[in-house]
Amino acid sequence: MQDVQSSPAEVSIAIDRVGVRGLCLPLVVKDRTTGQQHTVARVDLAVDLPARFKGTHMSRFVEALESWNGQLDYHGFRDLVAGVRDRLEAKNAHILVRFPYFVRRVSPKSGAFSVMDYACQVEGELLGERFRMTLGADVPIMTVCPCSLAISDQGAHSQRAVVKVRCRFKGFMWLEELVAMAESAGSSPVYALLKREDEKHVTEEAFANPRFVEDVVRMAAQALETCPKVTWYSVEAESQESIHNHQAFARLERQLA
Repeated sequence: MQDVQSSPAEVSIAIDRVGVRGLCLPLVVKDRTTGQQHTVARVDLAVDLPARFKGTHMSRFVEALESWNGQLDYHGFRDLVAGVRDRLEAKNAHILVRFPYFVRRVSPKSGAFSVMDYACQVEGELLGERFRMTLGADVPIMTVCPCSLAISDQGAHSQRAVVKVRCRFKGFMWLEELVAMAESAGSSPVYALLKREDEKHVTEEAFANPRFVEDVVRMAAQALETCPKVTWYSVEAESQESIHNHQAFARLERQLA
């Protein structure tokens, strides 16, 4: 049959990325407590396309995923990215895997157990023969406004915020490490289950540690920079303001090695 994708393009311009998004599949990730965790991933795959080709072969992306065992580790993930590049006869390939990651948490005073879910991701890029993997987690926290606390006779405005941490590293990095760095940067962590004594503790802890979004990204950055494994990172904090009709955010990025 005719290979239309390999025919000449009407407009001879190379495309940086072309591919498929939103493929859903089972995933197995490493869990610091239990060894491994089964979850569900949504996957985006892309390659570059030379100017001479009209289109890419979309079915080959799915074929590459079907050949993968669904185990998210460095070597298996690199092989998947390389497999996509080779199947599509491309120079560069890019894969983004997004998934919920679950951590069993203990409430600070009652000791009650509950499960927190974090939106996590692993991104892999193969640029020629150079492979780069980036680990990420979006972590909810609570923040108390230092300005509001300083100028108010009673109380201060507080809100939920999200810390988005991305890093590249040497060796191995647990998702739990990223979560801990992000949570420690806020006024208080967020919990799925809180009894009355827990709410009292969380509220008092948060008001004792007021933080702007600027403080949050700096605190998270400090934790990342003192981790000897981290070679590059970006961190963003976005606050869902409770008394303002906007969100507040801060972001920074650093190359360490």
